[in-house]
Amino acid sequence: MTAPLIEVTRQGPVARVYLNRPELRNAFNSEVIAELSRSFAALSADDSLRAIVLGGHGKVFCAGADLNWMRAMADYSWEQNRADAQALADMLWTIYRCPHPVVGRLQGDCYAGGMGLAACCDVLVAAEGVNFCLSEAKLGLLPATISPYVIRALGEQAARRYFITAERFSSSEAHRLGFVHLLTPPDALDAEVDRIVATLVANGPQAVKASKRLVQDLAGEPITDALRAETARRIADIRASDEGKEGVQAFLNKRDPGWKL
Repeated sequence: MTAPLIEVTRQGPVARVYLNRPELRNAFNSEVIAELSRSFAALSADDSLRAIVLGGHGKVFCAGADLNWMRAMADYSWEQNRADAQALADMLWTIYRCPHPVVGRLQGDCYAGGMGLAACCDVLVAAEGVNFCLSEAKLGLLPATISPYVIRALGEQAARRYFITAERFSSSEAHRLGFVHLLTPPDALDAEVDRIVATLVANGPQAVKASKRLVQDLAGEPITDALRAETARRIADIRASDEGKEGVQAFLNKRDPGWKL
């Protein structure tokens, strides 16, 4: 029986989505992209979820594009290349806009398209010794489909450098630049991921979703009258919600809120 390209498991309100091609360094091909899209679309629609962990089996988180896939693409027409790239762009968008918080677990190197996956995560935890690389320019290509997410996560100035130099950089440098939120010894990686997941699950589930969407919608926007009115509307909506009322009452009465497991 063939192993699944993407392994999805569930424990209570937490799902884990793992790339499952360790022998190929968890590299992308069209099938992997399609499976990731389907998996995250299904998880996005599951209101009982509170958090998702995105990781990979084996020694590498994701090495980017599968070599056999790249060989096939060498003979693609422009139209075929466009459709192929659109599938990757749509998959990344599906992960980025997933309403549930996504925690990236980077146990190994993260290259090219793998950096796009990592950049779509809300919290990124990496093991010490992991390397990163936006290697596309070495092949005469560019990281176009992943660029909206990587530029936001890495920062414009750092992205400018690493897009054009295609240099490798360390997990400590990724942490210094703010791309990686938490850096941990390899043997403590799962414990740190679990700690972050526990903090997410302890918070109001609708508040977490609304907070994630708030950052995505407002980042980089000018502070206009319309924006100030929109932020006032959003806090009023959640204050008036059942969850908002329960959270405030629980705090005032020094008890756990009803959503806490």
